Parts: sequence; C-alpha cells; structure tokens
Amino acid sequence: MRNETRVLFTAYVSQIALLNGVADASVKFSVAPSVEQTLEEKIQDSSDFLTEINLVPVPAQTGDKVGVSVTRPLAGRTNTAAGNRRTPTDPTDTTDDGGYCCRQTNFDHAIKYTKLDAWRHKPEFQTLLRDAILKQQGRDRIMIGFNGTSAAAQTDRVANPLLQDVNEGWLHKIRTHAPTRVLNDGELTAGALKAIYVAAGVEVVDPDGTNTATAKADYANLDALAFDALDLIDPWHRSDTDLVVIVGWKLVKDKYLNLLQAAGDTATEREAAHRILTLPKQLAGKRAVIVPFFPEDALMVTSLDNLSIYWQEETRRRQIKDEPALDQIENYESVNEDYVVEDYGRSALVENVVMGKKPA
Repeated sequence: MRNETRVLFTAYVSQIALLNGVADASVKFSVAPSVEQTLEEKIQDSSDFLTEINLVPVPAQTGDKVGVSVTRPLAGRTNTAAGNRRTPTDPTDTTDDGGYCCRQTNFDHAIKYTKLDAWRHKPEFQTLLRDAILKQQGRDRIMIGFNGTSAAAQTDRVANPLLQDVNEGWLHKIRTHAPTRVLNDGELTAGALKAIYVAAGVEVVDPDGTNTATAKADYANLDALAFDALDLIDPWHRSDTDLVVIVGWKLVKDKYLNLLQAAGDTATEREAAHRILTLPKQLAGKRAVIVPFFPEDALMVTSLDNLSIYWQEETRRRQIKDEPALDQIENYESVNEDYVVEDYGRSALVENVVMGKKPA
C-alpha cells in the first residue's frame, strides 16, 4: 500500500471507530444502533427492488411475523340476542405458518492494496469503500431471497453460486409452508414424455417454430398462465391493484423476442422495436417486474410489500483488518437476518415453465 493510501485508509478506519464509539475499529466491535440503521437504509436504497419491499428491524432473534397489512375481511355479524359474544380478532395477523428466525449472515470481504492505490486520488475514497460493499450486500440479499433453500453451518459458494445454502428464501418458504399456492407441473409428467421433452413443467405455447413441440400445451400464452395463477391467491386479494407479476427473464425474452424479430430493420421498424422494449410490461393486467436473480423459468404473483427481510437489531458486528501477508485489507461483518413472506394468501408461485411450439 502506498504511503498516501495508508493515510487515507487510516483516516477511514478512525472515522468508523469514531462513528461507532469504539477506540479501535481493527478489533471486533458491535456497530452502533444509529450507524446500523443508516447502513440498512443505504443497503435498501442501493436497489430499486429493495426500496419496494420491507426491511424490518426486529428486537428478538425469533418470533411471529410483524407485517401490518390486513390479511382477511372484517365485515360480519354476531347474533348477540342469542347470547353470542362479539369477539374481535386481529385482521393483521400473519402468523398462518412459519414465523421468523434471524440467522447470522457473514458479509466478509477483502480488497487488495493495488485497488486501494488506484482509488487514492479520488476525493470520495471513503464513500467508494463503503458503497461498493453495501451495493453487493443488497444484491446478495436479493439472490438469497429468490434462491435460498437452506441455512448451512458451512456454506459452499462454488457448489451454491446463487447462495442457495446461506438462508431460506421467499420462494422456498412458499413451497414449504404454502404448497397449495405453487404450480410446478402440467400435462407434461414424469415418464416417456419427460424423457422426450427434457423436463416436466407447466407448458406455455410459444409461436416460435424452433422450440420443442409437444402433443399438449397447458396455456396459450403467459398472460393466460398469470391469470390462472391468480386463483392460487385468497379471493379478497385477487383484484388488488398493487399485485405484480415477478417474472423470469427467459420468459420475458420468449414473450417479446418474436415481436422484435418481426419488427424488421428499417428506421420505422427499429422505432417500433424500441417502443416494444420501453413499453410498461404487463401480464394478466398486472405490472410485470423483472428482478435480478429471480429464477428464469418462473413467475410469482404478489405485492412487493408482501416480501420482507427482517434484521435483528444490535447484531451487526464488524472488524477492519490490515493483512500485509496477503497485500490486502479485510472486513469482517455479520448481521442476523431472515426472509419473510408476510401473507402466504397473497402469493402464488409458478415454476418449471416450459415454452413449446403450438401443437398441430
């Protein structure tokens, strides 16, 4: 590390220690509550998707979900003349199944001296160090939320490149706690058809003749599939205007690729293609949302505020260490967190979507 970089890095470590009220940030410490809150807010602001879901601080490591949306109708009548007592119940109760359990997640990282030296001339040196890591923490949380299936004692990033073993994500919890709200198979089932057509799944017609043809198709298009998925949601939620369809990139590509190919390459046709790409995407009359790391062959109908990340207050720990033996600085950081679907009745998940040619 160059001398001028060393001065900047020392100032950076001293500022972190000052903000957290500790003597030395190179020794493991608990992040101050105000700093912890600020970090969580900056992680949320680093992603458009994270700003639309909930990041919820909770005091206890385990407990009941704390969502405040109304999960059922209110209206009714009690025959008090017959001696029946009116008994109000909590309409915001989301403890249908699977409370929360915040598990420690490590966000450790290292930065080589050479990279720090390359940043030394930038006036925002400290901000660069902070924001690059906060943005990746946000991306990791999205990745875990859509792909996590377990919380392993020893994670393996090579075997689980989408962080499947870091924590249990939203989709896994829907599969586990609300399997009746999951559609993952159609006319294609295990057996001969599966052997011929690679995988069983929910088949949607794709007019592109290069796709594998099958004898049957479950849906004429993605809109029909999304409409049918609404039946998996509780009736009082189905017509809510804030429902969205989170859709895998591959399905969006298949839906719009033919339109783009048909547009041609003249100036007018290129303008038409541009309008196709920039128009607000919709499925089944709902806003279609493309989110990083969402499974490419799946779609989910829910409201974005039905998805939450709970983080346990006063559990963020940190240590910043200079490691000359490896020519790098190291940041050890952890926080307890969990991924929560507030109301399973407000969610529908469709997986294993297969695009096939229109049958004869």
